[in-house]
Amino acid sequence: MTTASGLLLVDKPEGFTSHDVVAKLRGIVGTRKIGHAGTLDPMATGLLVIGVNSATKLLTFLVGEDKTYIATIRLGASTITDDRESEYLSVASSGDVDALTELDITNAIRPLTGEIMQVPSSVSAIKVDGERAYAKVRGGDEVKLAARPVTIARFEVLGEMRRETVGDQHFIDLDVIIDCSSGTYIRALARDLGVALEVGGHLTALRRTRVGAYQVTDSQALADLKKGEVELLPIADAAREAFDVRELSADEVVDLRHGKRIEVGVIAENATAKDRVIAAFAPTGELIAMLTKAGSTLKSLVVFAEVPNG
Repeated sequence: MTTASGLLLVDKPEGFTSHDVVAKLRGIVGTRKIGHAGTLDPMATGLLVIGVNSATKLLTFLVGEDKTYIATIRLGASTITDDRESEYLSVASSGDVDALTELDITNAIRPLTGEIMQVPSSVSAIKVDGERAYAKVRGGDEVKLAARPVTIARFEVLGEMRRETVGDQHFIDLDVIIDCSSGTYIRALARDLGVALEVGGHLTALRRTRVGAYQVTDSQALADLKKGEVELLPIADAAREAFDVRELSADEVVDLRHGKRIEVGVIAENATAKDRVIAAFAPTGELIAMLTKAGSTLKSLVVFAEVPNG
């Protein structure tokens, strides 16, 4: 069983749940202590940030990071799940779809950017009365979720819209790129764009390309990961890449390990960090703790076990 700790950036293939990926990696990496920072639907592909052993403690701070997605939205029909995985709820007339222009779409996207209130998809993993919303929907229950605040920093169409015909039904397909806060449902954006244009809309493809400081271009395909050959991003390197940094003295290392607070001191701010959680490092480069400001001091959120010499 591996005792190594670090992050693994995985490019999740379509058809796998995030849990499927974790289960497969347990066998490949050789430890049961594995978690992920943010679920991807089975239909979605792209970046899944995996924590191994002690690095699972970093996931708490990474799960709330902003994310980037590339998606395909189909206008002209709405579905139960707001994506292509279920049957149509409604289908617009071909005339209404044909009448839409790129300007209409641009104008409808504008109110869906910035700080908005979004009603999550009814088949989300949000719990309602102790049960996942998607389980209640699949059991035949009607689920109405409360709107919640999200931030859409970018919602742009890539290239030109494509007019498609399936049988006698007309659709418009849009490839879009979206930068958003954690907790945003891209399916819900597709749904709401369709509602705004009065033709219905749903998601037909979704790929996550970024989680905080981590890019899908730095990930490894799940199929390429082999037992005994997996290279982890060391936990210290991962923390330096994603969080603000506080270099510690030897005495401060001892203080933190004994539950004491330390002075704020000099903090190197990371341009990609959002919530200003601070990674604290020993003079040896070892990651000691994750800190947060508490008045005029820094207190520990997590203290990592001491790495034995040799």
